[in-house]
Amino acid sequence: MKIKIILGFLVLLVVLLLVAVLVVGTHLGDLVKSGMERFGPKLTQTTLTVDKVNLSLFAGSAGVKGLVLGNPEGYKALQSICFSNAAISLAPGSVLSDKIVIHSIEVRAPEITFEGNPLGANNLTKIMANVNAMSGPVDQATTNAPVASPAGPKKPAKKLEVDDFLITGAIVHANLTGLVNKEVTLTLPDIHLTDLGRGNAGITAADLTQKVLSQITVTTVMTLVQNVSNLGKGAAKAAQDAANGLLQNSSNGVGEGVDKLKKGLGGLLGH
Repeated sequence: MKIKIILGFLVLLVVLLLVAVLVVGTHLGDLVKSGMERFGPKLTQTTLTVDKVNLSLFAGSAGVKGLVLGNPEGYKALQSICFSNAAISLAPGSVLSDKIVIHSIEVRAPEITFEGNPLGANNLTKIMANVNAMSGPVDQATTNAPVASPAGPKKPAKKLEVDDFLITGAIVHANLTGLVNKEVTLTLPDIHLTDLGRGNAGITAADLTQKVLSQITVTTVMTLVQNVSNLGKGAAKAAQDAANGLLQNSSNGVGEGVDKLKKGLGGLLGH
């Protein structure tokens, strides 16, 4: 009789544990969505909305649906970057640990709205400058924690590891001003980042945003410049200055992307 009671008690504990995991898993998606919409605007100085975040601890998968990043002040378009769905594969056991291990992130067919001068002031470089300026304070404020920090001593920022980040089939709708004035729609080459935050140190959500946004900006600007056929030789100095400025303003996150931009501009302009 006692054995039956003990077994029944153990079964009850297992059921309660499963229910608790299911409840936590369900609400984690809402918490991540809330965190993105709360801290994203502080980082980019734009609006940021997300339709839904799905997170399955059992399957080790997540999805971000309907993300829309707004434009900085002074630009007319309502949005700068949007996508309908991002697929994420992660290590389930790491979600509640100090470092979340993400095996892969894949964003298909995002739409980018470019407004301004590709060799000067534009909405993407403005957002990138905002992120660079805010990355220090935002990082210290534990903006990447999916669960709100309790009152009391501050906990260290939760770190990330992203093994593979792919953006494919991105479309750019550009309203170009400055050296040329025209509207174009182009497809970007794939943007592929690997081994972000490997090792014990990891990477913060602010740093990850910085790296990804920097690559999007560099790839967009380079693609636009290379596809504007009436960009004359008189633009050579402006193009080189733009590349140098982008390098200086993005030293925290662009890396090889800026080198490619400078090389691409140099080749385009006969340097």
